[in-house]
Amino acid sequence: MTLPTFGLILAGVLLNAAAQLLLKAGTNAIGPLIAPSGDYVSLVWRVATEIHILGGLSAYAVSIGIWILALSRVDVSIAYPMLSIGYVVNAAAAWYMFGETVTSTRLIGIGVIILGVYIVARS
Repeated sequence: MTLPTFGLILAGVLLNAAAQLLLKAGTNAIGPLIAPSGDYVSLVWRVATEIHILGGLSAYAVSIGIWILALSRVDVSIAYPMLSIGYVVNAAAAWYMFGETVTSTRLIGIGVIILGVYIVARS
């Protein structure tokens, strides 16, 4: 895999991770998705107009375009496991941004993921 191809894959993965974080920030801003008195139109409107959710959906859209470019250059059996990098990024970002707990068991799992991605990338 060439460096530019790896860059495309990494950009797609990071945009996907950013999308998840933006969606979480959006749901944090809205609160639990409950339609008071069955008012689903109001609930859908709140979700559809929340800026973080719109940003997350936009990041997903761009990441799909980049991912298609990456897949045109590398085997899917190499590219797809790289998505696991997103778990590592999201665990660190969720800890930093949202105060989520990262236990020692999670850290071990993250280490296994990093090792696995490294092995796949080198194959």
